[in-house]
Amino acid sequence: MIPGTSLLNNGFMGFAYLCGLGWLFLGIAIISDIFMESIEVITAVSKEIEIYDKEADHLVVKEVAVWNETVANLTLMALGSSAPEILLSVIQTVQDIYAEPPVLGASTIVGSAAFNLLVISGLSIYAVDDGEPKKVVNTGVFAITATVSLFAYIWLYLILEIISP
Repeated sequence: MIPGTSLLNNGFMGFAYLCGLGWLFLGIAIISDIFMESIEVITAVSKEIEIYDKEADHLVVKEVAVWNETVANLTLMALGSSAPEILLSVIQTVQDIYAEPPVLGASTIVGSAAFNLLVISGLSIYAVDDGEPKKVVNTGVFAITATVSLFAYIWLYLILEIISP
């Protein structure tokens, strides 16, 4: 509590807290916008490669993307959305390295990632109503995401239930 706030009217304090919360959400919106612009800059990088054209019987220069946009977006958004939990866990662990592992830890990070993967993705798919049946277009990215997520959940289960006493 901030000293002296208990002397103020509850209605005023509610309004002040709502204004502060709105200010924080505005900051998050600005940071997220900058973050997405940086992802666009990263994924826009391309390079020229030489490919042999059998029909023309000579080398052809072709420009290709360095990053797969979908994989880059998934990777960088996962890092950005889980960064607070990861930093809290690292800070809590480093504060007393010889103590029992903190309550905030792998389960918090994996829980946040599961929420991001399942709930936010599901709501995003549900929100897009273009009248056509929904299907996975890029199955390679889908397979990578599904495999890594499944591995993470199995690993967490093994660590928390089988290996730890």
